[in-house]
Amino acid sequence: MNLKCLLVFSLFLFNYTAFCQSAESKPNVIVILADDLGTLDLNCYGSKDLATPNLDQLAREGVRFTRFYAAAPVCSPSRAALLTGKSNLAAGLPGNVPIPEQDAAGEFGLPTKQVTMAEMLKDQGYYTALIGKWHLGHREDKLPNAQGFDYFFGHQRGCIDNYSHFFFWSGPNKHDLFRNAEEVYYPGQYFSDLMVDEVNGILEEKKDNPFFIYWAINVPHYPYQATPKWLDHYKNSPSPRKEYAAFVSTMDERIGMVLDKLKDLGLDENTIVVFQSDHGHSREERAFGGGGNAGPYRGCKFSLFEGGIRVPAIIKYPKAIPANTVRDQMVSALDWLPTIAALTHAQVPDTQVEGKSLLPVIESGSTSSSHEVLNWQFGSFDDQKSSWAVRQGDWKLLGNPNDPSTDVKFTEKDRLFLVNLVADQSESNNLAGQHPEKVKALQALHKQWLKSISASE
Repeated sequence: MNLKCLLVFSLFLFNYTAFCQSAESKPNVIVILADDLGTLDLNCYGSKDLATPNLDQLAREGVRFTRFYAAAPVCSPSRAALLTGKSNLAAGLPGNVPIPEQDAAGEFGLPTKQVTMAEMLKDQGYYTALIGKWHLGHREDKLPNAQGFDYFFGHQRGCIDNYSHFFFWSGPNKHDLFRNAEEVYYPGQYFSDLMVDEVNGILEEKKDNPFFIYWAINVPHYPYQATPKWLDHYKNSPSPRKEYAAFVSTMDERIGMVLDKLKDLGLDENTIVVFQSDHGHSREERAFGGGGNAGPYRGCKFSLFEGGIRVPAIIKYPKAIPANTVRDQMVSALDWLPTIAALTHAQVPDTQVEGKSLLPVIESGSTSSSHEVLNWQFGSFDDQKSSWAVRQGDWKLLGNPNDPSTDVKFTEKDRLFLVNLVADQSESNNLAGQHPEKVKALQALHKQWLKSISASE
């Protein structure tokens, strides 16, 4: 080999080695978002009647948060916030996205200008995929492939039958299963298994390159369609707990299949795995009126009481995060984007991101929460017409509260509902009349937050 060829070969070898080291140094990322999972519905969160060994193992191998808040108590706003690191209002999505037949202009959905976690990681050379539920818009510029995802397999609307893959709601009950923009058909095949096949297929195909998989698993959202194995396991439990529990264990088992695949491929050590629920459990008619468990916490899906927004959340990354660790600080789904940015050395894409990196909290249980104040609002941008809440320290103020988990009717005097979460974790007693100064201070904080969001648009 002459000197020129030797130099060319050496340069090639150097660049290839640098490329491999760069690819290897970038951790893979899998974000698993459960759908309508109750506050305490994992063994590691205190459930005594559920079998969730795989998520319990994930918690033992990583960090589990006990005061983790979803960004909204309903599906679309919660998902928009998770993907952007902004509150749903700042992300431009106050409420659930309606079906396309009710949105002829295509105005509803995550605005194209918002930068998602997928776009952030794509800019870092990641392959990006969404498997499962989208529910963030139906027009072409609001679908996954226009929001940073190289690949999408799943349903665009809020829920589907898991065997026919038809939209599970009042009409029109249309088929809703897509691969990217192409409608695909797998009649009779169980959607949870299809999702596992898709995720594991990506792990196989992309194992030598950094990847980001957002697995928006549509479980345990109704319709409750567990596998026969788990239906039999819970057959002696009362309804609707048994239907719900069987579906939760079905989800846990499918998540275990993916976690096992990571280990089989030798990807486990270099993969960040995040898990959370999008909000609390459902009490809707299609969910048999319930099944989930918020324990001592009041509320459920659609409610800003703790049972609607306080959710299970876990992160595992063996290279940088301690194992078998519990953190009690107040944290939020908004925090995943900046946390993943820090772990992947990505640039946080937007100066208006409201989330804070969780790494200081993860590193020390004595570190103060990065959030002095947390705010919520959903339904509209008008706080007179929407449910909203603000929490500072032990105090929480709810505006226009609702609680679908009970038949309690709120009166005009409850329009502002003040609680101290240490003295009254069940949020049973409205202290607004006893502490008007605290109501005024918290209401001012919420108004200030709304003003800051309006100014940033």
